[in-house]
Amino acid sequence: MPRQARKKSESGIYHIMLRGINKQKIFRDKQDYWRFLETLGKYKAESGYTIYAYCLMKNHAHILLKTGKEDLSMILKRISGSYVYWYNLKYGRVGHLFQDRFRSEPVDDDTYFLTVLRYIHQNPVKAGFAEAPEGYAYSSYWDYINKNDDLVDISFAASILGDMDFAEFHNEANNDECLDCEKKSRITDKEGMSVLKRILKTRNVNDIVNFEENEKQELIRKMKSAGMSIRQISRLTGLGVGIVRKY
Repeated sequence: MPRQARKKSESGIYHIMLRGINKQKIFRDKQDYWRFLETLGKYKAESGYTIYAYCLMKNHAHILLKTGKEDLSMILKRISGSYVYWYNLKYGRVGHLFQDRFRSEPVDDDTYFLTVLRYIHQNPVKAGFAEAPEGYAYSSYWDYINKNDDLVDISFAASILGDMDFAEFHNEANNDECLDCEKKSRITDKEGMSVLKRILKTRNVNDIVNFEENEKQELIRKMKSAGMSIRQISRLTGLGVGIVRKY
């Protein structure tokens, strides 16, 4: 079966996940974590990307970045290739370390940008490694708290948050769904489209994007009640993930 084409971001911003092959550890000690961060910093100028967030877990890494001079595949090829070369020398191993195909999703609106930012920083909390984002050392959370922009661009998120308190936003309870935690829909897209058409009655699916806010809200709520996931609703309606998530 051919691979599904990677979705291209209109904004150039992507949420990326690198996972160890067979879910094996990609970070064994502190030096490994810091080496990976050094690698992220090393290629910033060469590839022209901007990093907004990261979180390094034992067997996977999350990165929120914006592409620049090079496309996403080349950026990840540089980062992963450099780190794996160093890692294999250190541990006397050969072969692949990461799964062949990294995972990515486009981040094309401010609402979803903040959702991904929070999800990345809360990853250790949800995995049981920390009680709060500030309790984990290997994420960009402290870059924001300490206003350290050596590796991470903290200004873009600050411009979206405005007067909203950064720590309070990150510690509030949520049901964020991102790249690696999407719930499987209980119904297929074909079944979902039939449900959507029944809800719309005589109205056209292509007109949904022009609905009034209260109409979108009611439609989304009915689709969720029918058992459809956020991403499935987004696919079928053409509405952004951030809009669907909001309702």
